Amino acid sequence: MEKSIKINIKPLSVNKAWQGRRFKTPEYANYENSVLLMLPKFVLPVPPYEIYFKVGYSNKASDIDNFLKPLLDILCKKYKFDDRNIYMIFIKKVIVKKGCEFIEFIIKHSDN
Repeated sequence: MEKSIKINIKPLSVNKAWQGRRFKTPEYANYENSVLLMLPKFVLPVPPYEIYFKVGYSNKASDIDNFLKPLLDILCKKYKFDDRNIYMIFIKKVIVKKGCEFIEFIIKHSDN
């Protein structure tokens, strides 16, 4: 059964997630903790996966994929899967009012 999951949080860009090459910023550590607490428990389908994202940015200049790497790492941590099992990613960007940012996603089995 497909279930869309929506978390009401401003997407964190890769630029704000890492210091240098290896160190998470304090902002990323806080973001990771917040997202982990917001994510519901659910059972993943059998790999391989395809993931559908809808991301609400309040800034039109935000790159469509800025949120992707930090969020994928968090999803892998929460749901205990390896992102090498993701074969397709679909992203839709929408513009929302400041304070109404969100990330919505569906993880499905891929017939790839």
